[in-house]
Amino acid sequence: MVKKVVLAYSGGLDTSIMIHWLRENYGCEVIAYAADVGQGLRELDDLRERARAAGASKVYVLDLRREFVEDYIWPTLKAGAVYESRYLLGTSFARPVIAKHQVLLAQKEKADAVAHGATGKGNDQVRFELTFMALDPSLQIIAPWKDPDWTINSREEAIDYAKAHNIPLKITKKRIYSEDANLWHISHEGAELEDPWREPGGAVYSISNTLEKAPARPEYVEIEFRQGVPVALNKKRLPSVDLLRKLNIIGGRHAIGQIDIVENRLVGMKSRGVYETPGGTILYAAHDNLEQLTLDKETYHLKQQLASKYADLVYNGQWFTSAREALDAFVNKTQETVNGTVRLKLYKGNVVSAGVKSPDSLYLENLASFTNSALYDQKDATGFIRCFGLPLKVARLRGRLPA
Repeated sequence: MVKKVVLAYSGGLDTSIMIHWLRENYGCEVIAYAADVGQGLRELDDLRERARAAGASKVYVLDLRREFVEDYIWPTLKAGAVYESRYLLGTSFARPVIAKHQVLLAQKEKADAVAHGATGKGNDQVRFELTFMALDPSLQIIAPWKDPDWTINSREEAIDYAKAHNIPLKITKKRIYSEDANLWHISHEGAELEDPWREPGGAVYSISNTLEKAPARPEYVEIEFRQGVPVALNKKRLPSVDLLRKLNIIGGRHAIGQIDIVENRLVGMKSRGVYETPGGTILYAAHDNLEQLTLDKETYHLKQQLASKYADLVYNGQWFTSAREALDAFVNKTQETVNGTVRLKLYKGNVVSAGVKSPDSLYLENLASFTNSALYDQKDATGFIRCFGLPLKVARLRGRLPA
């Protein structure tokens, strides 16, 4: 029997009606918990009042912005992790930090259960529940969308339920996108975006200009890194949260980081999402430019291979795993020499390399030039190519190669 539950409460449509639904169907006390991961005042404004009006006995709003950036975003950035070559994992790595503090709060309040508003079709249900299992297996998990007594089948029906029970909402049927925002990005799904043939209209974007409205003149930015972590913007050292926030403003102005993707969800279906990740897109480009200068070939290539696995772990909700921690150990070793400054040109959605320098650079100008140097005699390449191509000679002689 559940007496007290901590609900991950965003103030959005689903979790707003779930406070009432949980009290009605489980007869339990509901504590609403919201995590500030940088979604902004639009979502956090009057959140406490709305949660209490919906029936929450207590409301917690925790500021997790710094922890989110430094313990979740920066490790993923250093890993170079990108899901399916395009998605920068904005929602994926926000869920474990939110769920972690939900567990801590449930333990503090001596709650029997934790609940979330993720649907049975999406990835977030996995991310929440795997974190709950990893951090406190004793907690009962309630997921209303998967509960047999849950009778709501659409966002339109959820709005009708809220109206019938006088639950205050900010969403309307006119703008019914499912959106998730934090310091790293904002995602847009649902409504007309469910048709991959339809181009996202300008009204979809909320933190960045459309390409048409982006400035006609480029803007340059300089980002300094220390051991793979961004520490300064345009020669000014900034705290992590402020640096990312400023980059979002700059990148959003130039329509940077708009991604329209049909991705493969963990649960087996394809879904279409439109993402805005202006600051993150700039940081990924800058970080990769610096790694190209400071990492040796074998390390850089191995890191590219492992980045895909890292992305899968994050996307699949496997943050609190020994596999992810082991990959972090490898990544952190590679980042010891990722120090320096990258200059980028931003223009109409494009991030263009405009210079990179590092005290740990492996680029030697006299070695890379066309002239001979003490480190490299061009005549040595003759023997090298003979050895390197020997298997091809043998394969041809034995008739193993196609004509």
